[in-house]
Amino acid sequence: MLTVEGLIKYFPVTGGVFKRKVADVHAVDGVSFVLEKGKTLGLVGESGCGKSTLGRTVAALYPPTKGRVFFDGEDLASFSEKDLKPYRRRIQMIFQDPFESLNSRHSIGEIIEEPLVIHKLGNGPSRRARVGELLDLVGLPRSSVNRFPHEFSGGQRQRIGIARAMAADPELLICDEPVSALDVSIQSQIMNLLLDLQEEMGLTTLFIAHDLAVVRHISDEVAVMYLGKIVEHTDADSIYKTPLHPYTQALISAIPVPDPTAARSRIILQGDVPSPIFPPSGCRFHTRCPHVMAICKEVEPSLCDQGDTHLVACHLYP
Repeated sequence: MLTVEGLIKYFPVTGGVFKRKVADVHAVDGVSFVLEKGKTLGLVGESGCGKSTLGRTVAALYPPTKGRVFFDGEDLASFSEKDLKPYRRRIQMIFQDPFESLNSRHSIGEIIEEPLVIHKLGNGPSRRARVGELLDLVGLPRSSVNRFPHEFSGGQRQRIGIARAMAADPELLICDEPVSALDVSIQSQIMNLLLDLQEEMGLTTLFIAHDLAVVRHISDEVAVMYLGKIVEHTDADSIYKTPLHPYTQALISAIPVPDPTAARSRIILQGDVPSPIFPPSGCRFHTRCPHVMAICKEVEPSLCDQGDTHLVACHLYP
């Protein structure tokens, strides 16, 4: 369904009186992965590692600096805006902030109906009927069709965002931290809703989050990002039971355990995440890695298969 090859997305940094380009923000720097139809890939990492930029570039909201994005065999990176329109119907996105992503001047009915209007799906009566079906699907009353976003809670607004994303029957759904702004009790409701939708409609999902506990609940595979690069990628069970990369191990150790008597060995990373404008040479994690070696500072590790398609980019594993 989705193949990403060597994807790079840089943002220019300007300076001086004439606002000339002086550097680049290396938001996504050489990312590759394959997402099979009907599967969910969880993408995790600290804030600022490039997860959201990767999702937006895959959805063709940002043009890639380099690299290719194949959706159903077609390279979206080479398409014009006009050629992209049919694919935008098949690729939809749920955004992190359920309030900012909804037009406050439009009613809920208008917001959910908009994709149908843009892609010329159905007529007036059939579109209104579809809006009612979508409200039922996400657990909101049909009577809310004439209300506005500010009249709903955060969880309800996220349900509206999900209904809008599902309006045109997409095949690929990109979820950009869809539950991070919600209360814990509401998070579980939205997660269960997404799982139900995936099972009923056979969706392929790229699920972006910084909470590994949330990702474990929904993902078939997990990819861990650090400073614009994927450092580990395998199935969800393996990454929690046998994490290989030191960064992944630190993330796993930070997951809360619901047993106060359980013995824990927390890995505390030293230092701050380096600037994506001037990323470190060699392995980008070497400035914080507890196992750093001389080679780590000079040579960038590549993703290598350690068996059972468990990919890791670390000099500890040849």
